Parts: sequence; C-alpha cells; structure tokens
Amino acid sequence: MTAHDYKEKIDQALDAYFHAEEFPFRGLADSMRYSLLAGGKRIRPMLVLEFCRICGGDMDAALPVACAVEMLHTYSLIHDDLPCMDNDDLRRGRPTNHVVYGECTATLAGDCLQAEAFGTILRSGLPAKARADCAEILAGAAGLDGICGGQYLDMIWEGQDLDEEKLSEIDHRKTGSLLVAACQMGVAAAGGDESAMDAAARFAAAIGLAFQIRDDMLDVISTAEELGKPIGSDREEKKNTYMAVYGQEKCEDMVRRLTECGKAALRERFEDVQFLCDLADSMVSRRN
Repeated sequence: MTAHDYKEKIDQALDAYFHAEEFPFRGLADSMRYSLLAGGKRIRPMLVLEFCRICGGDMDAALPVACAVEMLHTYSLIHDDLPCMDNDDLRRGRPTNHVVYGECTATLAGDCLQAEAFGTILRSGLPAKARADCAEILAGAAGLDGICGGQYLDMIWEGQDLDEEKLSEIDHRKTGSLLVAACQMGVAAAGGDESAMDAAARFAAAIGLAFQIRDDMLDVISTAEELGKPIGSDREEKKNTYMAVYGQEKCEDMVRRLTECGKAALRERFEDVQFLCDLADSMVSRRN
C-alpha cells in the first residue's frame, strides 16, 4: 500500500466514530470529530498498520488500534493548543478547537478522546493478549513518563537555557513516546516477538527525534500557509528548541543521521521495509 492508500483507509475508519446526533452530548462529539477529522499526515496510525503487516499480522484487525493512536494524538494536540498551555489559534490551517467550541468543551473533547482511545482498543476484535498489550503500551506513552510528563517538563523549564540532554528529556516524551508506541502497538497487534519490539522502538526513537528537530526547523524556515499554524512562535516565546541551540546546519545534519540510524535498526530485523524507509526519508524534507 502507498501512504495515500493508508491515509484513505485510516480517514474512512476515523469517520465512523463519535456520531451522536440523537444524544444531548452531540456538541461534545462534534468537537471531538472537528479535530479528529481535521486532516494531518496520519503518520502514527500508518506506523501501526505497517508494523503489523511486516510482522505478519492482519491489518484490518489492527485498524481500531491505529485509530486509537490517532485519537490519543488528537487529544494531545487539543490540550497543547489550550490557552493555559501554548494558547494557539490555528492548527492544520483551521481555528483550534477551543476557538471554535470554547475552552471547556475543548478540554472535555481531549479528555474524551483519550478515554475512547483505550475503549477502541479494548473493544476491538484482536485476541485478548494483543488488546491488553496495545492498551498497556499506549498508557505508557500517554502518562507520567510519556506525553504528560514531557509537557510538564516543557512547562517548568520554560525560559531556561537547556542543553541537548534536557531537550531530549522533553522531546522523547512529548513527541517520541507516541511514535514508539505506534510502532510497538503494530508489533503487538500482530503478536510479534521481543526482537521485533526492540527494532520497532529503536526505529521510532530515532525518527521521533528527527521529527521533533524538523518541527523546530519548520517554525523558522516554513510559512504559516505551509505549516497550517503560526510560525516564529518558538522564538517569540523564547522556547528552547534544537534550532535555538544548534542552528539550521547542524539540525539538518542531525535529522539526516537520525533517519539513517532508524532505517538501519529496521534492516537488522525486518526484510520488507521499503515503505517505512521511504516514510522516514519523507519526514526529513517535509514542509509541514
């Protein structure tokens, strides 16, 4: 399958969730769907499905797991944009959730998407062990040592001059943890072994850091039209970024080296990895 095929399959599956026309909480469901269906590259659910495939699993059976990862990712974006966090007005070229639905509803939409992500996994048709493993992996990515912990570190260290070690402490939780989880959940959905789990984690950790460094670069070198959100906000808010610490030339080199490390980790364990290698390469040159 191509990336376009994967995206179409994932978008169709996501569109089936959270229809609540006949219920009094329809407004909350509308808010959830507004952000969940706002577009995006769908990289995380693609990783679930592709790792499931190369481990010999059933991608259709793993589709709810892929959707769950995107639900949790969407929750994190809604909350990240809130006035109490980054206070952003634009996401993926559209007004952010709290701008359209209000801060209270946006907060609840994020809360609900996180809960429904686990429900979607646990209600899937995968074997019980696969469901439990996927839910445990996702919980680790979302919780204290994952997205929430990373967001907290980003908050308390704001305004400080951070070295690469502290930047990595933030970024491998805020960005890398969910990418690692997506890859490992694909392995778990297929019943893959520990060597496959390890290779998936090493690939995802490398491309996750490359992805974050590229994000920091795009806040400087991209345009609001390309990025779908305001640019220059990192600099204006004096945030610590890899661009601020290293500059563009070294960041470009770091992204290239990390991408090659990620691809090497794949080739050590799997054979049919062209799609994943191409996806990793596309992340190096992306403009949004």
